[in-house]
Amino acid sequence: MTPDQLDATFAALADPTRRAILARLAAGEASVTELAEPFAMTQPAISKHLKVLERAGLISRSRDAQRRPRRLEARPLAEATAWLVAYRRFWEGSFRRLDALLDELKAMERKQKPGRAKR
Repeated sequence: MTPDQLDATFAALADPTRRAILARLAAGEASVTELAEPFAMTQPAISKHLKVLERAGLISRSRDAQRRPRRLEARPLAEATAWLVAYRRFWEGSFRRLDALLDELKAMERKQKPGRAKR
């Protein structure tokens, strides 16, 4: 995935309306009217969101007689996930090293502190 494609994917995912549209399309293809139904916005506003999603490659449009249903395209999401996984591995490794260091420091502290004297 190129940096521009990754930017377009994350920019498209940044909006809650677009994420909701993608969630709806995960259940199957839908028309613009069907996609606009749960939102309190005009059909042209929904169409703008759809254009952003199409440019990012997250959805595609087909033709079924007079209907032009949209469908989810999984590839850009899979590529964004793969990009994020690399960072997840980095942070998991960093946290494991931090845990090991903390365990080491606790062990050193226990060795340096003999049992407390009772008063």
